[in-house]
Amino acid sequence: MKKMLRILLILTPLLVKRNYCLSKWQSNTIQVPWRSRKSDLWYEWWEKSGFFVADAKSSKPPFVIVLPPPNVTGALHIGHALTAAIEDAIIRWRRMSGYNTLWVPGTDHAGIATQVVVEKKIMRERNLTRHDIGREKFMSEVWDWKTKYGGTILKQLRRLGASLDWTRECFTMDEKRSRAVTEAFVRLFKNGLIYRDLRLVNWDCVLRTAISDIEVDYIDIKEKTLLRVPGYENPVEFGVLTSFAYPLEGELGEIVVATTRVETMLGDTAIAIHPDDTRYKHLHGKFAIHPFNGRKLPIICDAILVDPKFGTGAVKITPAHDPNDFEVGKRHNLEFINIFTDDGKINSNGGSEFAGMPRFKAREVVVDALQKKGLYRGAKDNEMRLGLCSRSNDVVEPMIKPQWYVNCKDPAKQSLDAAMDNECKKLEIIPKQYSADWKRWLENIRDWCISRQLWWGHRIPAWYATLEDDQLKEFGAYNDHWVVARTEEEAEEDARQIYAGKKFHLTQDPDVLDTWFSSGLFPLSVLGWPDDTEDLKTFYPTSALETGHDILFFWVARMVMLGIVLGGDVPFRTIYLHPMIRDAHGRKMSKSLGNVIDPVEVINGVSLEGLHKRLEEGNLDPKELAIAKEGQVKDFPNGISECGADALRFALISYTAQSDKINLDIQRVVGYRQWCNKLWNAIRFAMSKLGNDYVPNKNVTPDVLPFSCQWILSVLNKAISRTISSLESYEFSDATTAVYSWWQYQLCDVFIEAIKPYFSSNDAEFASVRSHAQDTLWLCLENGLRLLHPFMPYVTEELWQRLPYPKSSTRPESIMICDYPLVIEEWTNEAVENEMDLIVSAVKSLRSLAKESRERRPGYVFPRNDAVAETINKRKLEIVTLANLSSLTVINDNDAAPVGCTISVVNENLSVYLQFQGAISAEAELEKIKKKMDEIKKQQEKLKKMMDANGYKEKVRPHIHEENVNKLASLMQELLSLEEAGQHIQAQR
Repeated sequence: MKKMLRILLILTPLLVKRNYCLSKWQSNTIQVPWRSRKSDLWYEWWEKSGFFVADAKSSKPPFVIVLPPPNVTGALHIGHALTAAIEDAIIRWRRMSGYNTLWVPGTDHAGIATQVVVEKKIMRERNLTRHDIGREKFMSEVWDWKTKYGGTILKQLRRLGASLDWTRECFTMDEKRSRAVTEAFVRLFKNGLIYRDLRLVNWDCVLRTAISDIEVDYIDIKEKTLLRVPGYENPVEFGVLTSFAYPLEGELGEIVVATTRVETMLGDTAIAIHPDDTRYKHLHGKFAIHPFNGRKLPIICDAILVDPKFGTGAVKITPAHDPNDFEVGKRHNLEFINIFTDDGKINSNGGSEFAGMPRFKAREVVVDALQKKGLYRGAKDNEMRLGLCSRSNDVVEPMIKPQWYVNCKDPAKQSLDAAMDNECKKLEIIPKQYSADWKRWLENIRDWCISRQLWWGHRIPAWYATLEDDQLKEFGAYNDHWVVARTEEEAEEDARQIYAGKKFHLTQDPDVLDTWFSSGLFPLSVLGWPDDTEDLKTFYPTSALETGHDILFFWVARMVMLGIVLGGDVPFRTIYLHPMIRDAHGRKMSKSLGNVIDPVEVINGVSLEGLHKRLEEGNLDPKELAIAKEGQVKDFPNGISECGADALRFALISYTAQSDKINLDIQRVVGYRQWCNKLWNAIRFAMSKLGNDYVPNKNVTPDVLPFSCQWILSVLNKAISRTISSLESYEFSDATTAVYSWWQYQLCDVFIEAIKPYFSSNDAEFASVRSHAQDTLWLCLENGLRLLHPFMPYVTEELWQRLPYPKSSTRPESIMICDYPLVIEEWTNEAVENEMDLIVSAVKSLRSLAKESRERRPGYVFPRNDAVAETINKRKLEIVTLANLSSLTVINDNDAAPVGCTISVVNENLSVYLQFQGAISAEAELEKIKKKMDEIKKQQEKLKKMMDANGYKEKVRPHIHEENVNKLASLMQELLSLEEAGQHIQAQR
């Protein structure tokens, strides 16, 4: 029984595909039934039908996007939803446009993020650290966790309707991708682009690893501030500048320095002054004495670092723990002394008095020790930036460590030229404003540290050879003892050749590679590199990369560099960078603010209690939890309404015009959900007018169609053209505007209303046009649904399947494999569009006069030239229908102005009147006219001022000047028309 139910669920979409009769449509408003169960069924059917699968042997032109791999640890967040919505719109459009589309899904192993999650789990459940259970068992725990939870985000992408080719799904640590990572490292090393060096890194003392710049969050501290730091019971003091004195050798007195990290003085190896500072001329070449270990600190002159006007003009130098001091150390050949253990305690280099102390405890003890020696000179508030690890919240410590680096100089130059050299440009960046960032970053690039002191990740394929006759037996003591190879067996073979006749022992580097290294290879590795696969030959380079602008350097630039070096070409031709999503108030989304939006909760809907529950399941402390809940009550007092995937997708895509940030208001998503209802009802109306036996006609002759039918096909052409041109130029917001405006303001608001008389009357006059109206209505709905499909896949599939189809044509199985609409030249009719523009303007004015009243009343129009009069007389039916009039009378100069009417000036050539029920307030009508005249006078003055400005005629092109002259004349005529309207009202008083 369960098996039968399962089969029925899968087949349900197929069962609704053909010959929907009128009985299937309820008479009441239907509440978007596709949002929940049916959307899942449609997706399952699409996937099982193979519609998402690309064919490497296809003769169609390829169009390829690689999904930015989300972290395997994660759940879908609103940024992922924006990425999926945009990329799926591109892929569906290209698929319908005849391309062999490939959209590759995958997940990133997310080294630090995943390791932290599993470490917390083990600590919570067993009170053990990873070091307690060992590397092998810990790795087993991570793989088990990945197997259990790793597919969550991919399931959520299905909920959004993402038409990814799941047959090519990959993971950055699966067998094929791991082989690609190893191969890349080996090739880059052998080509001299990877090397090992001792340099400063961002060190996390909790995670005990180097971290990348993108994993460092900076906070601004204005004054003395106490902050919670992991591993410390009491808050730690920051934002304080401590001054102390170093005694000078030879009883020359003392020299005062200041620092915000006084504990680092234990590693000081020099004091820097400016060479031109007269206060210290006598100290050139002299030494200070370290008060705790007696180390002699040279007084060095450095004009690059030292500002003689800042502080005392003397700067303590700690080369092993400060980026600026590191550079000073290299310039002056200073000693580099590391004073910290990997977990942030003072090591033996810091002196026996302080060894073993946590660094911030040592901070307090060092101050006490300086006071006892009479060297403490006070402390004061100091503004500073503090770097925190985004994963552990630990204070980042600059540490000197031996690490593996990628030499980025030449790859960066090639990547820069690919985007900036107009003569051989291979790469386009959209929006163009980010080209400047691309140029700045790549021109100032530093070599890339790719080592991470983690266990979860790609183990670095390098082995250290300890020789029997080595004087130093410590691991890594000699930088020339490293052997890089694909396997341990290959490393052994290489070592035997390198150290021929010598005894050696190989030990693999325990470190893993930076996660960005494997994700930087993704466009290559997902297509089978390093093997010469059919996918690689057909689909590389890929067509476009779509991602957030915040990782332009950390990921995108590295993909381009690795693609050029290893793949022989840029990995994609276009980079589209979408805005970052903020909340409706423009704030960054944060769990502590309670403004994080889970897209699945927007799709399904969630109560306020449900939002609170999600917060409670997180890691917020009680104070943060209270603030977050308060934020949710303010922003979502009634929770979030069920919106469905279509409304969420459309809203997110429509937001992309908002510069570099999106201020997401959920009410906008709710508005598009309501619009889905309107689409549903438009199709329901159409089906009721087409009838059960209607057979669509694809080939209509525009010239014989009724006026409104000619018009809707002409503006449909424009909507198609604007949508395609917007998609081609990556102006996605413009594309959604073009589609929405046609459906909402032209099809639903005008055309469907205008043709109702054809179906509501048995008048013989309408019999001949009814068939034309049916054909046109079907063409609009069928083309309109295909036009909308890339943005709203579920509702368009559901509704398209309900439309009848021409018997002379084979119906495609799904709307997603139909052709995307193209402009049909014979449908374009500018003259008809101009006529309808005039009619719609008149109707809007009449509706405005009617206000909220639905009572049908007589209307009058006063055209001021023959052409307008002719149009109005021809289109009386449309005006009466759309403006809900009981009658329409055209008056001219010889007719008396209608009595008892309100008036509106449509433009300089047309005024409209509406019979008013009851007394008219002449004063109110005159006040409206006065306000309108004031607005026009302001426009006149602004235009005249611009045209009278110096250099106007020289700067403005002739056709623009002509447009301005015509606009000025039009405004003058409109003023005269308003004056005339005012006189008419005065005459009735």
